[in-house]
Amino acid sequence: MQIFGLKTCDTCRKALKQLPQAEFVDVRADGVPTPILESALAQFGDRLVNTRSTTWRGMSEDERAGEPLALLAANPTLMKRPLIKSGEDLHLGWDAKTKAALGVDG
Repeated sequence: MQIFGLKTCDTCRKALKQLPQAEFVDVRADGVPTPILESALAQFGDRLVNTRSTTWRGMSEDERAGEPLALLAANPTLMKRPLIKSGEDLHLGWDAKTKAALGVDG
């Protein structure tokens, strides 16, 4: 299992604390492998891009109009977090649905 996120993100820290066996991948330092990013974009669509982030708010309208995959590759902090890869399954965010799917209480 891999958790893609930011080491400074509180939500990512909560997920990692409840999934101690998971490998943490800091997207700022290491990025997200293109095949995983492509699969996540196909599965989650526009929800993968965090339009509430400070990175997004700092972008111009022209930059925001770019292809989502290119935006996320150039600015990995734009990705909604955490993105969790469990086997072949991908989960986005740390909500009750994700926790239930991963067998985590609370």
